[in-house]
Amino acid sequence: MEPLISIQIQGDRPCFLPGDVIECDYQIDAVLPEELVAVEASVLWYTEGKGGEDMGVHYFERRLPADAEGDLRQWRRFQTALPNSPLTYTGSLIQVHWCIRVRAILKHGKQYCCEHPFRLGRVGLATLSE
Repeated sequence: MEPLISIQIQGDRPCFLPGDVIECDYQIDAVLPEELVAVEASVLWYTEGKGGEDMGVHYFERRLPADAEGDLRQWRRFQTALPNSPLTYTGSLIQVHWCIRVRAILKHGKQYCCEHPFRLGRVGLATLSE
């Protein structure tokens, strides 16, 4: 069975402005504590569309069992101030997405990942004149 990864952004806000602090909780469930080798949480952006794809990590933490008294399944909270750019953007040629990503790394190299999207900035959708 795959582990269940829960991600909650405090205040249930879908949109943030540059400089805002994003506060997030996450938890791993449906896995034995001894099966978890590490848990990684990050705040990142990535692009999709024409041309090469890009990705940037704004915040990253990696936790090992020793960091959590042997049980990485417990709720964990982190926060970070968001940068000025890149802003979320949905154009006809390129899209910029932001998300919280939590990765559970299990014994024998298995990895499971969950993402929770959010918007950075209030840039509108692209127009036909782009």
